Amino acid sequence: MRGWWQELAGLVLPVDCAGCGASRVLLCAGCAGALSGAAAGRVRPSPAPEGLPQVHAGAVYEDAVRQVVLAHKERGALPLAGPLGAALAAAVRAGAAAAGGWAIVPVPSARRQVRARGHDPARRIALAAAARLRRAGVPARVAPVLRHVRPVADQAGLGARQRRENLTGALGACRGAARVTAGARIVLVDDLITTGATLVEAARAVRAASIGPVVGAAVVAAPRDSFVRIRSTTRTDQQSCE
Repeated sequence: MRGWWQELAGLVLPVDCAGCGASRVLLCAGCAGALSGAAAGRVRPSPAPEGLPQVHAGAVYEDAVRQVVLAHKERGALPLAGPLGAALAAAVRAGAAAAGGWAIVPVPSARRQVRARGHDPARRIALAAAARLRRAGVPARVAPVLRHVRPVADQAGLGARQRRENLTGALGACRGAARVTAGARIVLVDDLITTGATLVEAARAVRAASIGPVVGAAVVAAPRDSFVRIRSTTRTDQQSCE
């Protein structure tokens, strides 16, 4: 039986799988499986920037996973936040085995990006991931305590050094952030990791504001060559699309 979000999506979105193009389904079983989190593992870009917390990813950023991420992020396929949240939740659990509550802190999009897209992708996916974690009995809440304090250039096309220069000092903590995260261990989250510059800046902003310990970071997906160890089952089985 189709879920309510699939019924709604069918009214406003093409009824094709966002991952492989299979007809009459927003996300087929095979592509959903690629986002199940079964292949969650530690990732580390090379070279790894100084100040990068330990990062875990829920999926490999290729093939169907890449298409789903882009459909949600750039084409407004908002119901895909649920499947993407499954991968992010698996990454959080893989890397943040700490007692007590978790404050999931999404890396914020720049205001102009939110206006252009109509939503903040990382925050939406973080909400889906936190809900999934709570259903599994894991105390987790989303704490959107970071904000942009100065404009940044579009990261597309920038190298690792340029990304660091572009982002350094760009984030700060919102007023009252310490109250929001009090008693919780902070997990920074984003949809993707490339050079790691964004997560480094987020970690710096959290430390500068003294709003809590960062126990790690998690992303939906990462490039295959950034996984410290990867399972052979992480590639999407296109034959299983329905």
